[in-house]
This record gives sequence, C-alpha cells and structure tokens, in this order.
Amino acid sequence: MTNAAFAALHRHGFVRTAAASPTGSAGDVSFNIDQTIALARDADARGCDLVVFPELNISSYAVDDLLLQEAFLDAVEAGVARICADTAALAPILVLGAPLRRNGRLYNCAVIVSRGEILGVVPKSFLPNYREYYEKRWFVSGVGLEGLSIAVAGRNVPFGTDLLFEAEDLPDFIFHVEICEDYWAPQPPSTHGALAGALILCNLSASNITIGKADERKLLCASQASRCCAAYVYAASGPGESTIDLAWDGQSAIYELGELLAESNRFDMEPELCVADVDVQRLRLERMRMPTFNDNAVAAGHPEKRVRRIRFAHRPSFEDVGFQRLLRRFPYVPNRIEQLDQDCYEAFNIQVQGLAKRFTTTSGKHLVIGVSGGLDSTHALIVAAKMCDYLKLPRSTILGFTMPGFATGDTTKSNAWALMKALGIVGEEIDIRPAAMQMLTDMGHPFARGETGEAVYDITFENVQAGLRTDYLFRLANQRSGFVVGTGDLSEVALGWSTYGVGDQMSHYGVNAGVPKTLIQYLVRWAIKTGQFDEDTNRILDAILMTKISPELIPAGEDEEMQSTEDKIGPYELHDFFLFHILRSGQAPSKVAFLAWQAWGDVERGLWPVGYPEQLKRSYDLATIRKWLEVFLFRFFQISQFKRTAIPNSPKVSAGGSLSPRGDWRAPADGTAKPWLDELKSAFEES
Repeated sequence: MTNAAFAALHRHGFVRTAAASPTGSAGDVSFNIDQTIALARDADARGCDLVVFPELNISSYAVDDLLLQEAFLDAVEAGVARICADTAALAPILVLGAPLRRNGRLYNCAVIVSRGEILGVVPKSFLPNYREYYEKRWFVSGVGLEGLSIAVAGRNVPFGTDLLFEAEDLPDFIFHVEICEDYWAPQPPSTHGALAGALILCNLSASNITIGKADERKLLCASQASRCCAAYVYAASGPGESTIDLAWDGQSAIYELGELLAESNRFDMEPELCVADVDVQRLRLERMRMPTFNDNAVAAGHPEKRVRRIRFAHRPSFEDVGFQRLLRRFPYVPNRIEQLDQDCYEAFNIQVQGLAKRFTTTSGKHLVIGVSGGLDSTHALIVAAKMCDYLKLPRSTILGFTMPGFATGDTTKSNAWALMKALGIVGEEIDIRPAAMQMLTDMGHPFARGETGEAVYDITFENVQAGLRTDYLFRLANQRSGFVVGTGDLSEVALGWSTYGVGDQMSHYGVNAGVPKTLIQYLVRWAIKTGQFDEDTNRILDAILMTKISPELIPAGEDEEMQSTEDKIGPYELHDFFLFHILRSGQAPSKVAFLAWQAWGDVERGLWPVGYPEQLKRSYDLATIRKWLEVFLFRFFQISQFKRTAIPNSPKVSAGGSLSPRGDWRAPADGTAKPWLDELKSAFEES
C-alpha cells in the first residue's frame, strides 16, 4: 500500500467536520447567501464532509418582526434555492439555518443540503421566551412533528424532529441536528438522536454573548458529547448580527467524547471554518463498550424505531486530504495544561492510597522493595515513601535491597544507593552472583563451565538472575515481617516483559501495574517539578530519568554498550500508544498504525507533554511503526496473557484501562494474534 492511499482519513473511520462562522448581517439575505456559498466552497477545498452553520444564518437571527414579513421570507426561500444550485458540485453536507413556512406556521429550521439536494428540514424544538428572547412571538415549536414533509425551494422534502441522516457509502457517518436552545433543555433532542444511532450531533446556534456564557456553552457541548458517546459540532452567530440590544462572539467548537478538538476565534469579523477530523469509528466502538448507553436506549423505548433515517450518497474521495486533528503522542500522560498538576497529583496518589490500604490490612511491618536504580523501582520507591508520609510512618518502614548481578552497571547501582539514602529508607545490598553461579553450575549451564565459562547469555541466564532477585525479596519479606512491593509497570504487563512465577511478574502488591512506562517517566518529572522531595532526591531522580532502560541481565559487549530493552522489543513510547488505542477503543491495527504515523511521523506536529525534554523528542516513519506494532500484537495477543492471568493486585490509575483479569481485560491465555497480524498485513498489501 502506498503512503498516499494509507493516509486517506476516510479509510480509517474519520469524518471531517466543520463549524462555520460567517460574517453576519442585520437581515441582508443576499449577503448571507454569498457568505454561505463562499464558506461552502472553502470547506469543499479543505476536504470537509459536514459543515454546520449558525442558527438562521440565511435570514440573520436578530431581525425580530422582519421574520413575519412575506417578502423577507420569500427572499430566504429563494436564497435556499440559490445555495442548492451553486453548491451542487460541492462534496460537503451543509446544515443551514432558515425560517421556513409550513401549514400557516413559521418554524426556526435547519436545512440539510447534499450536493444541491435538500435531504430534510429539522424544526427547533425548544423556543426560548425569557429574558432577552422572544422566539414564540414568531416561531412555533417542532415538538411532536414526526413523519411530515415540507415544501421548500420548489421541493417537497422530509420535515420533523424525527430525522437522522446517514451516508450510505461512508460507514458511521450518521448525524443528528438540533438548534441552539435545544441543548439547554434538560433532555436535549440530540440525546434521542444519539440513542437512535447518530454519532455526530450538530447544533446551529445564535446565542448572544454575555460574561461567562462561553464557558457555559463549552460545558454543554463537552457534557453532551461525553454522555452521548458522540461528537458535538457547535456553530454560533458572530459579529455582524444586529447589536441593537445584544452582542455576538461567533463561538464555534467541535468536541468528541467530551474532549475539545477545535474551536474558532471569537469576536472575529472575518469568516472562519473551525475544522476537525472526528473519529466516528471510535465513537461506535465506545458505545459497544458502554452497556449504560445501550440500556438507556432500551429505557427510552428504542428511539431508533421512531426515527426516519435519511440515507444519502456522500461519494467520499478516499484520497489523502491531510489530517485535521492533533493527536497526543502520549495518550496516558495528562495533557491539560491548566489541570496538569491536579492530574499528576491524582495519578500519584491513586498509587499511594492503594498501597496504604493494602499495607494497613496486612500483618506486615515493612515494605520490601528491590531497588535497581531503574525507572520502575524508583517510582515504586517514591510512592512507598509518600505512603509512609501519608500514614505518618517513618520511612525506615521501607526495606530497600539492591541486588547486583552479572551485568549490573556502576551508574544504576550508585543511583540506587543514593536514592535509598536520600529518601531515608533502610538500604541493604545482596550480591546474587554467587547464588546465580551455583544455580547455573547445578544446571550445567555453559556460562558456569570451567574457570572462565562460555559467553552464553540465553533466556535461562537472564531468568536465573531475575528469579533469584524475586526469590530473595519474598524470603526477606518472610524474615522481616513485610510484603513485597512489585515494581513492574503496565507497559511490561502488556508486552509480557517479565519473568513469570518466581520473577518480577510476581509480588504481594503491584503498585505500578496500572501505570504505563510513559506516565511513570512523566510522574517522576512532575515529582521533581513540584518539589515532592528535597533537592538531593530530585537530582538523583533526574539522573535516573536520563539512564537507558535496561534489565541489566546481560554483560556489556566489547563496545561497552549496556543491554537495551527498547532495542529488543521496541520503544515504549510507541508501545504505550499502541496499547491505549487497542485496549481502550479496540481499534484495528491498521487504524492504530495510521494514528501512530500521524502522531509520531513528524517531531514538529502533534502534542508533546508540557515540559518534555527537547533532547528526547523523536519521530518514527511508517515502516518503523509497522515493525514494532507487529511485535506488540504478537506479544500482547499471543504470548503474554498467561502472565496477566496471574497478575498480583494493583490499583487502576488511568482511564486508558488496566490489564487485570479481574478488571478491564479478560482474554484466553492460549489465544492467537493471527487476526490482528492478518488485518495489518492486508492493509499494507492493498493496492
């Protein structure tokens, strides 16, 4: 498969949405029509699939009794016809706002246009008639109007609040339309639209601006997108509307599952399109995982039975039109700048509280931790130190053991000792080499033969050391009335990168097992930044962060290079990315590869965590991403579940999920990775 074909967003379940902020007018219909057509052409040039305009954008909103003038309404209807004619060759669906007459009544409507054809008209359900609003003076509510039609611009088209719009040639492109006040209601019409199957919820809004109202709109958009497992596209009227009594800011925004994807500039006289690629496939998959959502549909009497699905041929190009969405390279790492400290505080203290509860309910007097000078044991140790502070216990409650083996480096060993001393715990050292050599000798291993032995560094050689370390920790816990704190993290649990049984796979409590490697790195940085410990401790933590990740089980070669975990199994930053999207959303491997390529293909594009060191920023091409994704799929689905089946207790930390068989992930230990590897292979073989 060529990169150009693989880069087509439609292939991966995305729909490009836009919220339009045209320059308004005080009732100049011709001007409004020109603005609408110009923005529609712009949206077409930018590859948009769906464009939502503000409420009554064709007539203008703040025109009061002009809405009851026949000539004015005739101009509006003629304007709709002109838009249809002038946009017939354009690809985007246009959701327009217009006052329309039917059966002796006037309705505040959304007009949905596709390639010059009107698919349907949706009337506003809830008409504000309080404070500055007097909509009931002109309009009639659309509540209860179902199964009807309306004559508009020489066409007879579906009319009612029961309309859902669905592309017949682009999976999951299903949208619902409501208007302004509708989503201020306790039960917005879009709730029923979502329960009936809509994945994108559209809101045409006028909504004059007052102090603090922008935050209220954001809250409503985010909460509706979150509750409905949907995207919410919101477009409000901007400057140019009449300011005789009100002002307008042109706030537009696009949310997905409560997360802001894009927003417009406010108080801007220039017309604007707020554009974002919505992951409708992810939304559908999220609903599959949410019995509450589907139970609500049952409780509501299955709204899908009461809607009319208006199907249309969208004719997507399936070409590379770029990607209008910022992806988080580190999906497990908090990315809200204004909430960064709070999010890290929560993650850290989830671990502290989990460990404290377990410690207080055991008969032990000590925590026993193997301290290697590596990242995971460092984080487990500082969590344990904070737990002692939390319970008002001396840090000497913690018994730390560094256990050098055949490949232990001076740097990590000195860091381990420095950290134990800085934190004020009880530190001891046990050299495991004599015991390991005795075991290797008893086994007849080549490394133990003769005076010098052979340089055979196989899995047995590695696991003898890893197993002995854990064996010592358990026996030390027996001897010292303690329990063993596991240090292995979520990334290692996912990849099965641990020694099973009497090895680092086992502990009495796995404090890190819900925290991926990338989050552990960032939490340690956060601990330094926020002064959780003293300056000496911070200096040691910073040195540990800069140390290559290694199990230190194989001696350095002639180049004196230390054994590297990431050289063997791949970068943890990619594996954590793969894990999040596969575990949390169930995305197909080809989709995950596409997302990783968009997030990691260019150092300058995408979101880096705040304060991430410049020297650590890396990029990966698509071939590299595919290589390590294949490794991930094989290890995760085929060879590691038996270790997860016997995982020790550990607290869930991230909404991205945990891998406990008692919690987020249940799978057969004798499964196969073939369906996932085949899907990825076939995606790259397509012509």
